[in-house]
Amino acid sequence: MRDIMVAGNWKMNGSSTANAELVSGIIAGVPEGSGFSLLVCPPYPYLASVAAQAAGSAVSVGAQNVSEHQKGAFTGEVAPSMLSDIGCEYVIVGHSERRSLYGESSAQVAAKFQAAQAAGMTPILCVGETLEEREAGTTEKVIDEQLDAVLDAAGVEAFAAAVIAYEPVWAIGTGVTATPEQAQDMHRHIRGRFEALNTDIAAGVQILYGGSMKGENAAGLLAKPDIDGGLIGGASLKAEDFLAIAQAAAQN
Repeated sequence: MRDIMVAGNWKMNGSSTANAELVSGIIAGVPEGSGFSLLVCPPYPYLASVAAQAAGSAVSVGAQNVSEHQKGAFTGEVAPSMLSDIGCEYVIVGHSERRSLYGESSAQVAAKFQAAQAAGMTPILCVGETLEEREAGTTEKVIDEQLDAVLDAAGVEAFAAAVIAYEPVWAIGTGVTATPEQAQDMHRHIRGRFEALNTDIAAGVQILYGGSMKGENAAGLLAKPDIDGGLIGGASLKAEDFLAIAQAAAQN
């Protein structure tokens, strides 16, 4: 049985004071039980302080992005080893905002995936389609291409130490959420891709839903057999909202 992961992507939000209050609230309100995990991904400048505050608690810390390079003349970039050095256990790669706003290719995402693993971190690989791609009927093709870039570069076995997040781009930050059935269909498709390659990997890999999950819809989404948690945006910025999703995970 796969554990459920509730991962908060804070995006470009927060301050030293606000972060301390948020993390304190989350730690204080972690639901009782087992079979779930909590993760927060603050912006770069706050990673060290959040990791220090969360140390020894039930909350893990991850980064929102990473360079594919290990060191060198790459102004403004952050190496994987630097992230692991300050306590990051996870790192998001291939988020739709990185792909669309900063032109990250699937090949670059694959390189970041491998670099994160080489530094001992667990990559959270984001895949998903835009509204135009969904309406054109190319959703599965788009997601397959995004997965294949990483599978070709790293191999299916690499997903024994990775997480996947399906993020329908049309549902991110819009308030529109895929129905549990729509989300399950895509999660089942993704897991099916892995079943064709390695049944053990397919059975074990966590696939998170990343499209406006919140307390009101979390239980319905998490009840689906191939949805193993959520990559949470807006609802991760308030402790009570994030903990409502955590509570749904604990009760699943």
